[in-house]
Amino acid sequence: MLLLRQHYSNHKNEKATKEIDDMRFGFRKIVLSLASAGLITSFHLGAAQAPKHQYKPDGYSIVTIETPKDERFHVTGLDSDNKGVIWVATRFGDVWYYKNDTWFKFAQGLHEPTGLLVDDTGSLLVSQKPELTRLIDSDNDGVADVYETVVNDWTFNDNYHEFNFGPVKDKQGNLYGTLNLSHNNPDAFTMGAMGSPGGYRGFAYQVTKEGEFVPYAWGLRSPAGLGTSPNGEVFYTDNQGDWVPTSKLHLLQQDKFYGHPVSLVDVEGYTRESIKQMSLEQLEKMSETPVVWIPHVEVANSPGNPEWDTTEGKFGPFSGQIFIGDQTQSNVFRVLLDKVNGQYQGAVINFMNKFQSGNVRAEFDVNGQLWIGQTARGWGAQGGKPFGLEKVVWDGTTPFELLDIKLTKTGFRIAFTDTLSAKSVTKESLVAQSWHYHYSSNYGSPKMALTTLPISEVTLLDDGKTIDVTLPLTAGKVVQIDFAGLKDEKGRSTSVDKVYYTLNQLLEGAQ
Repeated sequence: MLLLRQHYSNHKNEKATKEIDDMRFGFRKIVLSLASAGLITSFHLGAAQAPKHQYKPDGYSIVTIETPKDERFHVTGLDSDNKGVIWVATRFGDVWYYKNDTWFKFAQGLHEPTGLLVDDTGSLLVSQKPELTRLIDSDNDGVADVYETVVNDWTFNDNYHEFNFGPVKDKQGNLYGTLNLSHNNPDAFTMGAMGSPGGYRGFAYQVTKEGEFVPYAWGLRSPAGLGTSPNGEVFYTDNQGDWVPTSKLHLLQQDKFYGHPVSLVDVEGYTRESIKQMSLEQLEKMSETPVVWIPHVEVANSPGNPEWDTTEGKFGPFSGQIFIGDQTQSNVFRVLLDKVNGQYQGAVINFMNKFQSGNVRAEFDVNGQLWIGQTARGWGAQGGKPFGLEKVVWDGTTPFELLDIKLTKTGFRIAFTDTLSAKSVTKESLVAQSWHYHYSSNYGSPKMALTTLPISEVTLLDDGKTIDVTLPLTAGKVVQIDFAGLKDEKGRSTSVDKVYYTLNQLLEGAQ
């Protein structure tokens, strides 16, 4: 659970004000219950600081979209079609589309939907708490008249935290969703802050092309974002909390365990008693390693869906990279994948901040614009507004930013978007440190064994945009590299000067 950071006292919309007041009251009760259970003593809020300045690459700007008047337009589902129409699900149960700068209501009456997918058939798939639903406009009048249940094979206990995220689709036509654990459910099996009363809470599920529901993977906590890569692999984000030392991005694989033990109650061979007897070492050994750890507060508290830049340059130099919004920090960050010994790992780096509300959904449209769906949902966000919709546009200016980072046998190869000033490429222009996180039932983890790494060499390559950085490497660490001293030939500094690489493995043959 996130600490409420914002006070909303000057809202003109009375309905929104009442909703936020009600949620603040509910949140105070949750914080008090967590405090009485000793669960908020390890939030580690003082361990790291979010950037206070505004950061954004040259050439990029945020455009705020006017949402329907007098509507609590908390955008929790977001997609676009091949004509550039934007489709939105709001957490109060409506589905809208935005066409020619005009809003149209398509459906209503859903139970807190948190995901939306425009299907190949032209219908919409919406993940609401009790089910995955297909919405069909059979008479082509612009309004859904068929609400068809796709699957509802999990248990929904009317707990506020039992979200159903997704769906996304792979290249074979299978659908995927994720089921949040419950909170403060008296019947739940708990070993920390979150629990499962059974019924596939904390699971990812698959829906085959034939419509079969498959419990696909387990050990998830608050898996708020799903995304499919251009080659059809499914990734998901999970939020920091009990058994999740900091937020993270995973490759989703069948029959794998992702760290939160309470969902094992629905896996054959486990009972509540046997799970409680398992050691921390057993559980950690079973758990899948994240593709990237996302440093808490510095980058994200509550990441949303991973969205790949498939715009082929319409959005600038970051083609093929992953963009993710964060609900608490009201920012967007990038994930830079690296495949080492056949396994994904990589880095995270901030991209833009100072959005108006909490960023939970991201979507690239056919015009190369990055749309951001927003809600504070009573948990608060750095942006002061309770909900909204914005988009990021690029004007064609070449920014000066870190473009990519790849592991080498002696350190890292780091590429930038524009030509570096050779004079600035020195060892003194960079600083590095490393740490790891502690896996446990505690609510998050501090940085463990925080160590400064000596940089022995920095070499500018012939293209003028890339450097090789030599420094000691240790598997199982997060490596932070600060590069504030680097400048381009125009004298520009990067707007973001820290990158965080999750060093799961070293390259074969590395010393």
